[in-house]
Amino acid sequence: MRAFVLHPDVKSQQGRRLPEHGLAEAVSLAAALPAMQVVGAEVVRLPRLHPGMLFGSGKVDELKARFKALDIGLVLVDGPVSPVQQRNLEKEWGVKLLDRTGLILEIFSDRARTREGVLQVEMAALSYQRTRLVRAWTHLERQRGGFGFVGGPGETQIEADRRAIDDQVLRLKRQLAKVVKTRELHRAARKKVPFPIVALVGYTNAGKSTLFNRMTGADVLAKDMLFATLDPTMRGVVLPSGRKVILSDTVGFISDLPTQLVAAFRATLEEVLSADLILHVRDIAHPESAEQAADVADILASLGVNKATPMLEVWNKLDLVEGSAREALMAHADKRADVLTVSALTGEGLEALLDRVSGAFDEEKTERTLHLPFAEGKRHAWLHGQGVVTEERQSDEGWTVTVLWTARQEKRYRDL
Repeated sequence: MRAFVLHPDVKSQQGRRLPEHGLAEAVSLAAALPAMQVVGAEVVRLPRLHPGMLFGSGKVDELKARFKALDIGLVLVDGPVSPVQQRNLEKEWGVKLLDRTGLILEIFSDRARTREGVLQVEMAALSYQRTRLVRAWTHLERQRGGFGFVGGPGETQIEADRRAIDDQVLRLKRQLAKVVKTRELHRAARKKVPFPIVALVGYTNAGKSTLFNRMTGADVLAKDMLFATLDPTMRGVVLPSGRKVILSDTVGFISDLPTQLVAAFRATLEEVLSADLILHVRDIAHPESAEQAADVADILASLGVNKATPMLEVWNKLDLVEGSAREALMAHADKRADVLTVSALTGEGLEALLDRVSGAFDEEKTERTLHLPFAEGKRHAWLHGQGVVTEERQSDEGWTVTVLWTARQEKRYRDL
């Protein structure tokens, strides 16, 4: 299907990302669907959103002419579109329209393979559809007559549709509860075996599955596309020290992830909640790598990941960084004890990463509470650079910092 991607850039809603990068991500999302042929894309700058048509009348007419000339059958709007706006635009343009949530749901539906993944996607899709029943179609105002046993005008079509969706969600929840129970039994069985769990997390398309394959010798789907991995995959890995760990590959995160999917995929991400070590894989060659890392941090916090869980940043795709940019990157990484640079594609840096993961389980950690006056700014910065701070409070006198560190890190701190 020939598709056109629009990224609304609303003046009052501008965030930390450049609209051009947002548009590029939306195009990549569209390209993740096999039947999609993206033939055009545009950032639409708006002073405000129009409640009825999303865009102003002049822009709507301009786009209508362009869609007709390009023979567009589907328009993807990278942002939320209300049911009324969707109905009005589809009628005006004569095309099918999907907003960001609808598009991500389509991708997830296309990719889910395990029973749990399929059920979670279905639940998320139904939850999304339920919100779009409100005034979305004219037939919803019709009423269905009752049998006459009780008074009242009968049930409106919208109520019947909503009830049918609720019944289906209830049925799916029962099925999902059985699948989750099976996963819990597997997890309980794993806990009896003293193997630590190492979870790979990161923005979608950061290279987690390629790194997973490198570290385990597995053959998980790894493609240069968004959401190549949806279902959690776990494999055992023997580290250089001889210690065995369980490595878990997870679904990629994304900015503005639909709320329905955050809830639906919580079970999929439970491996992260119980992980002994988290590897945050970053596409360090991406122009918005820092913004993507911030999105991942936000989602981890919303999931309730324990701040005390050790985390290493794995700066991946080193093979795409060259010259002076590479030198600056390596110099910056060398200053941080919690960062490793790798190329999952070529294997560069993999040995050092495995050694570091091994070392993370070889050293016992203790918790300490430190009181630092503002004059100790250097020590304060060092603690954060080491990634050992689990809690911090600021007063008029300075900082009260709770740290989780190894004896080696404590000695280095005392020597500063």
